[in-house]
Amino acid sequence: MELVAIAFKEGRKTPMLEVAKAVISTQTGVEHDIFGKPGPRQVTVLSKLQWLDACCELNTSIPWLARRANLLVEGVRFNADSVGQYLKIGNIILEITGETNPCKNMEQEYPGLETALATDWRGGVTCRVLRGGTASKGDDVILSDQPE
Repeated sequence: MELVAIAFKEGRKTPMLEVAKAVISTQTGVEHDIFGKPGPRQVTVLSKLQWLDACCELNTSIPWLARRANLLVEGVRFNADSVGQYLKIGNIILEITGETNPCKNMEQEYPGLETALATDWRGGVTCRVLRGGTASKGDDVILSDQPE
């Protein structure tokens, strides 16, 4: 698995800002992200495969930033069994806490996107930061049953 992109949003109505590297911490989630406060929805992670499934269903190509997730990973498909597992990115450990449910904003991005993301965990997962560090585009990502 690989971390293929990183992004954050500074405000509710502001565009996503994509960066090549970011500090991810237990206090701020992805540094500068408005929603990074401690809790079960601190960082959102999107599967590139599942995003492409949603785009294919809509017969279009939509930039991943439209999903407004923090991290885009390649080589994994999330599902209900993912909850309680851990994503390791270098020294960073994220606990998967649940499914990221698509909201009405997805319809503003592209008609039908909310519905396309609502099945098969295509909207991604929410995570809590257990251990922080610096993440860089291209980092290896490991999905594990154990936090260490």
